[in-house]
Amino acid sequence: MGRIEKETLLRATTLLYLFREWVKGHSQASRSLIETQIMHVVGDLLGYAEGLQGRMQLESERRPGGAPGDECEVPLYAGGQLEATLCLRLGAPGGDLPEDVLDTLGAVANLASVALESAKEAENLRAEVALLEERLFPGGLTGESQPIQKLRQMIKRVAVSETTVLILGESGTGKELVARSIHEQSRRKDNPFVPINCAAITDTLLEIELFGYEKGAFTGADAQKKGRLEMAQGGTVFLDEVGELAPGLQAKLLRVLQEKEMVRVGGVKPVKLDVRVVAATNRDLAAETRVGKFREDLYHRLNVIALRTPALRERKDDIPLLAMQFLDKSSRQCGRRMRGISPAAEACLRNYDWPGNVRELENAIERAVVLAETEFVLPEDLPEAVGESASHLAGSTYQVTVGSAKRSSILKAYENAGGDYKAAAKLLGIHPNYLLRLVRNLGLKDEIAHRRSGT
Repeated sequence: MGRIEKETLLRATTLLYLFREWVKGHSQASRSLIETQIMHVVGDLLGYAEGLQGRMQLESERRPGGAPGDECEVPLYAGGQLEATLCLRLGAPGGDLPEDVLDTLGAVANLASVALESAKEAENLRAEVALLEERLFPGGLTGESQPIQKLRQMIKRVAVSETTVLILGESGTGKELVARSIHEQSRRKDNPFVPINCAAITDTLLEIELFGYEKGAFTGADAQKKGRLEMAQGGTVFLDEVGELAPGLQAKLLRVLQEKEMVRVGGVKPVKLDVRVVAATNRDLAAETRVGKFREDLYHRLNVIALRTPALRERKDDIPLLAMQFLDKSSRQCGRRMRGISPAAEACLRNYDWPGNVRELENAIERAVVLAETEFVLPEDLPEAVGESASHLAGSTYQVTVGSAKRSSILKAYENAGGDYKAAAKLLGIHPNYLLRLVRNLGLKDEIAHRRSGT
C-alpha cells in the first residue's frame, strides 16, 4: 500500500477520459486499432494481477453519470466480441489505493496515449496519401508513363469546354474513368454524372432508359418517368459503347446533340436539355460510317474531340504502380495483410500482353490475394497465362534463377533461425506449412539437416 499523489492520479485519469472521448468521435478503424491494443495489455495485466479482481468491476453497459475522475473504463473482448467494460472505481483524488491498482492504471494510460498517437499519425498519413493520389492521378487515372500523362493533360484542357467528347479505346482501358475525370474537372462537377451502357440492354429498353416516358405511353406506364438524359440536367451523361446504338436511337441522339432537346416515349412536347454528352466506344466508328453501320452525321457530332485511352501493353511502366494499388484495395476487401509483389511475379506482370487491359490486371491481383499462401504475391498465385509469361520469355533461365533465389533464401532463414522451421517461416513472412512444402519440392531437406548437424 502506498500514498497516491493527487497529481499523478489526476494525470492518469484525465488521459484515459480524453482517450475515451477521442475514440467516440474517431473512425472505426482507429477505434478497433486502439481497443485491440488495450485489450491485449489489460489481458496480460489481469493474468497475473489476480488480486485486482475484487477491486475491478465488469459491466455490460456504461454506468450513466459519474465524473471523469471517478472511474476509468477499458473495453474487454472475448472471442473477438466486445463483452464488457472494465470499470475501475478510483475514489476521491488523493485517497489511498493499492500499488497494483496504480500500476494497472498507469500501464493502461500509457498504452492509450501511445495508441492514440499512432492512430492519429496513421490517419494523417492516409489523408496525405489520398491527397497526393488525387493530385497525381485525378479521376483515378493511375500512372506516370508518357501515354497516361498526355491523356491527363488532354482531359484537363477538354474539361473546361462544353464540347462533346468521344473516348476511343480497347475494352478495360478505363474509358469511364476518363469520362468521370472530365466531369469532375468541369464546371458541371457539382451536378450529376449519369452513365449508361448502350450495349447492356435491348433497344426498346434503352430508348426508355435514355428518354423516359409519359404516363400511358405503354401498358404499365402509370406515371411519367424521367430518362437518364433528364436525370443528368446540368451535368454530364456518359454513353458507353455508343457504337451499339440502333439506327432509330442514333437519329434521336443526333437531335439531342443538335437541338439540345428530346421527346419522352409516348410524348409530343420537347423537353429542353442542359447536359454535356461524353461517349465511348471500342469500335472503329469511322470505318462503320463508311459501310453504313453508323450514321455519318452523328459520328461527326460525337467526334468533335476524340481522346484515346492507351492499352496497358502500351504503358507497361505503369503496371507495378497499378498492381500495388489493386493489391492494397483487394487486401482491404479480403481482410488480408499483403506486403507486396515478389520480383518474379512483377516480371510476369510486365511481360504479359494484357488483352483485357487494366480490368484484367485488377482481376489477376484480386485472385492472387485470395489464393496467396504468403504475404507476397508469387508467380504461382497469378492466373496461369500471366504466371507463365516470364518463363516463356526467358526459357529455362527464368526457372533456374527463381529456384536458386528460393533455395538461397530458405537456407539463410533456417540458418538465422537455428534450424527451427517455424522461426524460419516467420523470417520469410510465409506460413510454416508452406515453407515445409517448399523444402520438400526444392529437395532441401537433406541440406538443412546436414547444415544443422554441422557435419
